[in-house]
Amino acid sequence: MPEGRSLRDLPPLPTSYPAWEPPGEPSEPPATRAAGRPTTPDRPSVTHIGDGPPTYEAEPTALPVADPQDLGSLVADTVLDGAQYGTYTLRAASVRGDSARYRGELRRDALLTARFGNGPGALVLVAVASGARAAEGAHLAAADACRWIAGSVGRSQARLAEDIRAGRRGDLKSGLHRLTDRTFGKLRARAAELGLEPEEHTADLRCLLLPADPDCRTRVFFGVGGGGLLRLRDGRWQDIEPPEPRPDALVGAPVVGFGSAPAPAPVDETPLHGTPEVTGQGDRLTMDLGITTPPGPHVDTVPPTSPFRFRASVARSGDTLLLCSAGLAEPLRGENAFADELAERWARKDPPGLAAYLADVTLRVKGYADDRTAVAAWEA
Repeated sequence: MPEGRSLRDLPPLPTSYPAWEPPGEPSEPPATRAAGRPTTPDRPSVTHIGDGPPTYEAEPTALPVADPQDLGSLVADTVLDGAQYGTYTLRAASVRGDSARYRGELRRDALLTARFGNGPGALVLVAVASGARAAEGAHLAAADACRWIAGSVGRSQARLAEDIRAGRRGDLKSGLHRLTDRTFGKLRARAAELGLEPEEHTADLRCLLLPADPDCRTRVFFGVGGGGLLRLRDGRWQDIEPPEPRPDALVGAPVVGFGSAPAPAPVDETPLHGTPEVTGQGDRLTMDLGITTPPGPHVDTVPPTSPFRFRASVARSGDTLLLCSAGLAEPLRGENAFADELAERWARKDPPGLAAYLADVTLRVKGYADDRTAVAAWEA
């Protein structure tokens, strides 16, 4: 208030206000008012798949019990993220399952998205982890796994980005395998600190490495444990999950006890660039990168329950690459109607916005009530 004036000097407040009236019809359509930008088609109104609605409510019911001395261990019901780099648009979401929402349990899935570096040499890492179902601190193990693998990848960003652009699949695979082993070594050490068995503080860990370089369409998957890696191409889903290596049939560059298992291309998938998967001499060609890898040595040791998995592929314009936890992979593989509904929604030219993507990921199917975490990259 200006110096020398008091409240008595202010004009009186009005005693009445004009009645509100709804605005009239716009003089021009929304597309014209938005500088010619086309409007987005309405999203489907389907909220569940099947003959009837799922058992649990569609929205959260109970919050987890909180410890006032350990509030940092709380986990949000839903995490949503997104970005655009190079030729792809990224969407990521992690949602507490219907069962956990009803019972007041913490979300066991963890999601981490991070960019390391700047310019064309930058790398985007998306890590998805799921803690053991029966473990009390499952959410902590999942979060630890995501943070530790992200730290390792970030410190190796320059070398990894160079290997991806140069197509050095063997170096990529062995390097990422070592980083993954270190992460699980830390999980085992943490379990010992907590007085737990290793299987009580562990997680399934699955990651995508996406270069920011618009001239590089190589997409790298690596990880350990269950979940899904699928590709939507020409309106049809392709399950491109790397097969589990067999100790009696290992080929490829030797990587701490594992190589690449020989397996035919998945249904509806054709080798890129018209290159045969195996040469006339029996050597296996590197997936999608065209690099011949000599057969590796036979491994006599029995592989662990969840061996390291790796896949490098080249994206095509119009592809949608999906990495997900088991909570989404299981209904996608087990319910054709659910897979068809997602394919119809995601086969459109433009990727969904964050809110629409979350609605798609949470499309419910009776009998599937686990946490869902999904990372999708739409290729321009």
